[in-house]
Amino acid sequence: MFGKYLKKGSMALFVAASAFGMTYARDFVLVLDPGHGGKDYGAIGKITNEKSINLRVAQLVGEKIEDLYDDVEIVYTRDDDSFVSLKDRATIANEAGGDLFISIHVNSVDKKNRNRSIIQGASVYTLGLHKSADNLEVAKRENAVMAMEDDYTSSYEGFNPDSSESYIIFELSQNQHLEQSVRLAGAIQDQLVRYANRVDKGVRQAGFWVLWSTSMPSVLIELDFICNPEQEKYLASENGKQELADAIVRAFAKYKSSKANLPLDVKASDPLTLDYKKSAKDESSISKEAESAVNTDVEIYKIQFLTSSKELSAAGKEFKGLSNTSFYKDNGLYKYTVGNFNEIQSAKKLLAEVQQKFPSAFIIKMKNGKRIK
Repeated sequence: MFGKYLKKGSMALFVAASAFGMTYARDFVLVLDPGHGGKDYGAIGKITNEKSINLRVAQLVGEKIEDLYDDVEIVYTRDDDSFVSLKDRATIANEAGGDLFISIHVNSVDKKNRNRSIIQGASVYTLGLHKSADNLEVAKRENAVMAMEDDYTSSYEGFNPDSSESYIIFELSQNQHLEQSVRLAGAIQDQLVRYANRVDKGVRQAGFWVLWSTSMPSVLIELDFICNPEQEKYLASENGKQELADAIVRAFAKYKSSKANLPLDVKASDPLTLDYKKSAKDESSISKEAESAVNTDVEIYKIQFLTSSKELSAAGKEFKGLSNTSFYKDNGLYKYTVGNFNEIQSAKKLLAEVQQKFPSAFIIKMKNGKRIK
């Protein structure tokens, strides 16, 4: 049933070799799960929808990793616009012998939410307790897809995605892969914030059925909010999808390298992984450089708040608590900015907040990593 999703037949070779007492160096299997699909559109915006964004980002992640690694096999739970049940997604991942499961989604909030048009940010979830009502609502929305299946109450043994009582199974579950899942989630969140310039909504835990039913380290990514018109434009753009995919690939490279405790087996000429070949003490500086060097043909607005003759530590007191900062170089000076907006009105809202700490802060416009004066 699920053979079409597997590539190169590595599991078949592994099983056959094991049967004859032979050793076989099996590939690392990464399962990419583009959320929703087919009749299930997921969250819907004004110009696009979640299922389309999820699929394109997942495909880009898979293509980039295949290009970088010879020992990683990519398995997709869907590789086209088709509907795949949550149960089948888990089955695909488990039957493929996955070493890692990454489910890709886009977030949204109810139409009655007064912050619907301005809420923004990325978050990465692992399986765990609902530490807030917001986390539970996200889990309910993503689990609700099972209601599109015929007789889903039998398939999911009475689980009701809209009932808080049903989620007790996740609270009682002891996930043996939680530590690895949290480590991967942290790496992805870090890159979504520092490389793709997403607002940091944090690493969270919630009861996602598909994470509970996969027998490997698993995370679910919410890339940003499609209900925010500004963020929807970014999510819909090819440049936005490329940046988000690159962020995930960078995180995967860091996770795989640290897990093996060996140098990365990648093409050294590829800029995506050059920073992970450096020492750990250089990581913060290199990541900021990478973030500052992102090329985009779209004009963006940032808040410039600080100028320094030397590069500053991201945790330095000079930033007065501001996070997700970046810099660009101009005439030998490091000029620090915060924010990443397509519309000046959104930048003005942040400017008012930044000026409370840095009264001389002002808005600048950038294109292709350079300031437009």
